[in-house]
Amino acid sequence: MPITQYLTATSLDGFIADPENSLEWLFKVQQGDDADEGWASFMGQVGVMAMGATTYLWVLEHEHLLEHPDKWQEYYADRPCWVFTHRDLPAVPGADLRFVHGDVVPVHDEMCAAAGERNVWVMGGGELVGTFHDAGLLDEIRLNVAPVTLGGGAPLLPRRIEGLRLRSVRENGQMVDLVYDVPAKDGS
Repeated sequence: MPITQYLTATSLDGFIADPENSLEWLFKVQQGDDADEGWASFMGQVGVMAMGATTYLWVLEHEHLLEHPDKWQEYYADRPCWVFTHRDLPAVPGADLRFVHGDVVPVHDEMCAAAGERNVWVMGGGELVGTFHDAGLLDEIRLNVAPVTLGGGAPLLPRRIEGLRLRSVRENGQMVDLVYDVPAKDGS
């Protein structure tokens, strides 16, 4: 059975993007020598992905994916990606993108069926991840905490979530990687 996980980088003060929705601050932080191996290991367990419109647009623009659609394959291979949006967005040529809106529950069912035995990665933003949690669909939170404070921007998770259980802590260069299990809605 696949698990639904949120993996993201965050600043010390709990923001995933600065007030201009930029992640440039993140690329200035030194990661550990095995960061690429960790990424490859994580992606090897991911069957499908979900992201919000703001995250999708940032990746699209930052990586110039309309001009270089091969980068999508380089980063995400042929994994299907559900983009939650209320507007028309350009599609990366050759990418398996599914633009959706509304309730996350039926979409999550589709995602799990497509993921097979691999995991569902909800990459952002925080509000989208929160809706997965609200529906009882979030199993794990993986944070790469950067030694940066942003003072504002897009919050990591803009809602109250209690009872997280720390599973692991790992030094990653100047970052700290944390993995939390998310309790089921019944507290188990």
